[in-house]
Formats: sequence, C-alpha cells, structure tokens
Amino acid sequence: MEKYFKRKATDQLSPPLRTDALNHGTAKRQCGEINLADLPSDPRLRTRILDYNPTVQDQVRKAYLQRGPCQPKKHNFPQMNFRNTIRRFNPTWFDEYASWLEYSIEKDAAYCLYCYLFKPNNGEQAGGDSFVGEGFKNWKKKEKLKIHVGGTYSAHNHARRMCQALLNHRQHVETFFFKQSHQDRSDYRIQLNASIDCIRYLLRQGMAFRGHDESDDSNNKGNFLELLHWYSNRNEEVKKVVLKNAPANLKLTSPDIQKDIVNAAAIETLNKIIGDVGNSLFSILIDISRKEQMAIVLRYVCKGHVIERFVGVEHVNDTTTLSLKKAIDDFFLRNKLSISRLRGQGYDGASNMRGEFNGLKTHILKENESAYYVHCFAHQLQLVLVSVAKNHIKIDDLFTLVSNLVNVVGGSSKRRDFLQEKQASKVIEALDSGEISSGRGLNQEITVKRAGETTWSSHYGTLISIINLFPSIIELLEELKVNASKIDQKHEATKLLDWLESFDFAFSLHLMKNLLGITHQLSQALQRRDQDIVNAMNLVTLSRSRRRAPKFTNLHYYQVDLFYDVIDMQLQELNSRFTETNTELLLCMACLSPLDSFSAFNKQKLIRLAQFYPKDFSENDILALEDELETYIFDMKSSSVFSGLKGISDLGEKLVETKKDRVYPLVLLARDTGTNPTCCDCLCGKSIFCYEYIEK
Repeated sequence: MEKYFKRKATDQLSPPLRTDALNHGTAKRQCGEINLADLPSDPRLRTRILDYNPTVQDQVRKAYLQRGPCQPKKHNFPQMNFRNTIRRFNPTWFDEYASWLEYSIEKDAAYCLYCYLFKPNNGEQAGGDSFVGEGFKNWKKKEKLKIHVGGTYSAHNHARRMCQALLNHRQHVETFFFKQSHQDRSDYRIQLNASIDCIRYLLRQGMAFRGHDESDDSNNKGNFLELLHWYSNRNEEVKKVVLKNAPANLKLTSPDIQKDIVNAAAIETLNKIIGDVGNSLFSILIDISRKEQMAIVLRYVCKGHVIERFVGVEHVNDTTTLSLKKAIDDFFLRNKLSISRLRGQGYDGASNMRGEFNGLKTHILKENESAYYVHCFAHQLQLVLVSVAKNHIKIDDLFTLVSNLVNVVGGSSKRRDFLQEKQASKVIEALDSGEISSGRGLNQEITVKRAGETTWSSHYGTLISIINLFPSIIELLEELKVNASKIDQKHEATKLLDWLESFDFAFSLHLMKNLLGITHQLSQALQRRDQDIVNAMNLVTLSRSRRRAPKFTNLHYYQVDLFYDVIDMQLQELNSRFTETNTELLLCMACLSPLDSFSAFNKQKLIRLAQFYPKDFSENDILALEDELETYIFDMKSSSVFSGLKGISDLGEKLVETKKDRVYPLVLLARDTGTNPTCCDCLCGKSIFCYEYIEK
C-alpha cells in the first residue's frame, strides 16, 4: 500500500510555475505548495528540483520515483538527419536503461531521471548537462548513454544511491511489519481486507463514505463505518480485530486510509486498462464538465472485443484548445500511450473541440492524420434543427410561443384536468358518430408534451400534441380569457388565442411538423443501439433529398421568405455536419457486417477503408488485402460457425476465438482501425455513433 500513499500534505499543494534558466530566482519565490498529481510527466516541462520550496522537494522526488521514468515506448519517434544519415531515438534503449532513461516528446531528447532528482552542483559529469538541461539527442552515439552512467563514483551513480536512500523508509516499514508475530500480521490483513471490501462495495454503488460525526456513539457515522459495523457483526473473524477490538492506533478506518485505498484501487485499475490496450490501436472520447474537468474514455479492441473504459478525470485550468491538448498529452505521457496509435476522436460539437482551424480535433489531426473525428450523428441532427430555429425569426417565434402555450396550458393541475375532460368528451362524441374506431392502444389520453431544450426530436411530439388537442386548447384559453382570477392571465390567454387563430401560426406549425416528421425517423434510428449503419446513412440521404421539394403555389411570402428559406438552412446544415469523409468511412466499415450472410460485403469499399489509414496499410498491404478478401468472404459464407452473427463486434470475437485472425490479419486490422472512429456500443446507450456519455 505504501507505494500508493499520498499524504495529507500533498493534497494541499498546488503546481509550481514552469521556468527556464533565466527565471530560476523568480520561480523559487513563486513556488509554494504543490499538487503531486499534477506534476508534468515530460522531462522538458518540469521545474528544476532546486526551484521547489525545500519543504516539499523530497515529496516531489518521491512522486517522480514512484511514477517511474517517462518512457513513451509506443511513440512515433521523429527522424533526424546526421550528416546525410537518418537516425532517431531507439525505444529499445528503454529496456537497456529501464530505471533512469527518459524521453521528452516536447523536445525530442533523452534525459536522466536520477540526475534530474539529485544532480550535484559541484562541476559537470561526463556528458555535461545534456541529460538534465537541454537533453541528449545525438542518436548516432549510443555510447554516450554508457558514458553518462560512468563508474561507481560517478555523478549519475551518486544520484542513483540518493534515490535509493530516499525510498529506504518504505523498507523500514516493511521490515518492522515482518518482525511482528504471525498473529499480528494475520490480524492486520483481516482488518485491511475488511476495509477494502467495504470501500469496494461503496464504490460500486456510487455511495458517499463520510458522515457528519464518526464518533462511536454517533447516529450518523457515514456509510463506510456503518457498513463495516454491519459486516463485522456477521463475521466473527472480522469482528475480533476491527473497530473497538482493533488496536487504538491501527483501526484502518480514518479518512486518510479510505483515500489511500481508493487511490490504490484507481491506480491498479488504470494500470490494468493500459495493459489491456497494449500495442492496440485506440480512440479517445472526451467530455468537459462545467467545473473544468475533462472526463476521458479509451476505446480499443482486445482479443476481438470492442471495449470502452473510463480512465479518469483530468483537471484543466480552462477549456481553451491548448489547455485541453496539453492535458491529453500529459495523460498520454503518464500512461505511456502514443498519439501515433490513435485512430479516433470523439467530442461534442463545441467550437473549441471541432473547429476546423484551431479546434482540438484539428491539433490532433496535425500530429496524426489517421485520428478521425466523428461527432455523434444523432446529436448533429439536433444541432441542424437548433441552427434553423435560431437563425430564422419565424421559426424561433414559433417555438418561443409554443413554449409559452405549454406553460399556460400545463400551469396547474386544474387546467390539465379541464383539458383532459374536454378532449375525453370529444373522443366520446367521435366514437358515437363513427368518426373514429375503438380498440386496444387507440384513443389514449393525450397531454401537451413539454419539449426538451436541445432534444429536438421531442419538439416533434409537442407539435403533434398541439395539433391533436387544438380544439380543446382553444376552449381552455377562452375559459381563461373570461374567468381567470388575475388580469395578466386574461391578457396572456387573449394574446395566445389571437396568435393560435392566425394563418401565420397554422402555416408555421404544419411546416415544422412536416419537416421534423421527416427527420424524426432518422433521429430515432440514430439513437438505437442496434441500428444498421447502412440504413442510417440511407436515412441521412433521404432526409436531404426530401427537402428538395417542388414550389408551392402560395403567396410569395410563405413560399420564398419562409418555406424555401427554412429548407435551404436545413440543407446547408446537413451538408456541413454530415461530412463526406465521415459518411464514407462509416459506409465502408459497414461492409464488414456479418448480418444476412455477409450481404453487405463489398471488396472495393473495404479496400477504400484500408486506404483511409496509410500508416497501417502500405501499398503492398493494399494489394495483399485485395487477395485476402476474396478468400475471406468465401470462407465466411461457407462456414456455419459464422452464420447468425449479430454485428461487427461479434465477428471480431469469433475470428479470434476460431484463430481466423491469424489467417486474415489484414481483414482484422481493417476491422480494428475502422472500429475506433465508428462507435457501435456507446456509453450513453442511445446511438451507435454517439461518443457522449453521462456527465457525473
């Protein structure tokens, strides 16, 4: 547990300012308390150890030693020209000098962790200051690494011994622990396991730990102590060594112990996830909260399974593009992930995320052109309709007044009851006259639905309910106009009546009802987890084409200034947000679908899918893929093992299970690369294209 401990003093610290050699004096005055979790991983971005306050220098050293050297083994190391010879940093050097060699992506240079932490000030060692200050980057002279280590009494080895001495307190704790009796060690493990079990349960249930008063006679000790008490009453072995029966100084119930256990669990969980990612291609999904916290999810393929894992929350100083990019870079460095392995980005549609010139997705695409950005298609459709409502004054007025109408009609239970009674009587009259028929599921009770702020498919339901309840709504407003208790309610009912009985309202209401009806089917399809990609894309095309409506023989105002204007706005937004690249990428990926005996298979589109990823498929690979696909599809269609599969994810799992992934490696690679920007089982549980998840 000691390697995970973050003592209370570290929680009260804030990060030091980064400085260079000219600002050391200023930085030393500015450095106060620090947050060890926010220490930069890249060696080039670190502040000198001597510029930290002396009271926290050892804490900083311990944090870096526990973290280990910065070794981004999967990074795409840039090449340099050394006298007409192309060379670059060799990642195998990390294995040879695993304990101290570091690499800076920012500087493209190598550094020494030991010397950074404990480099003496009395003169220069072999290799000068290159492994601490500017960094070593003479890649053709590997022998400089061995020279830097030097002999037994070199500056490097002196720094190494200082690092070992700094961590010796951990060995003392362990030595003391193992000097205890066997019974004492056994009791300690029982106590620790009981605390871990209770914390693990509370974490799974998403419950708080602490209480207002955790004293023994308190009635509000908090969930952790109450659960531990309940657990001990049902386990005699645990009851003998916890709470009142535990040594006074070793109860393992303090808030600090709880935090240590949670932190240890988080670190081990993250390490397991990063280990599963391994050398796989992956994508990153990000959401920004209002508290300037960036939630990160990794999406990758492991043994044929498409996996999405929440990996943590990064604090950002602000939500500017550069701050977000820096936070992602630091996360990648800490966890030894390389941006060169990134194959997909998923964010919301804010300008700082999707901006074409300075958005986050653009900055990442500059470093890796294969990291395609795919925004949630269902959300994009909502944004199209939002844009129309905001940009056309008549449509904006329509939804504003509809919102006011819903507030008035549903303003009290008395009004809702009046509306329902009127509607029920009209239904009975229609049934008696034979205008409508009765039956199961017919003539259900209808209310005026309140539309969501940005859930624009809900506006379709609101307009439908207003049309169905229109006569009853008119009667309700006439009743309020005459009998409302307050004068302002009478005035509001009068204005709404005038508006509802106008031609402008009727035209705008039915226009938007028809337009939203066209997109409603697409919106619902995009929010289904089992939606077929090809069908969804066909609906997008259909929604575009149905907007090419013939001219209406109506007044010029309604024909040109309103109807065509709204049509043009939606067409422009649809073409802007549903880009050709994203649509083509998804359609190509859909050709791997095993549904209906691989009926969607299209060799040319799968070859096109591979061409989207030039870093993964060379020209020779493309030619080999063409031949491999011929054998692959014959094998798939003729094998009963692959019949009845429900989706691309199932296909990948079955290929690995039957070891066909070794027979068709290029096909599986195409599937893995294409899966990253194509979300087929998202966290929000709505859309197969959606990268958004519930913000906590």
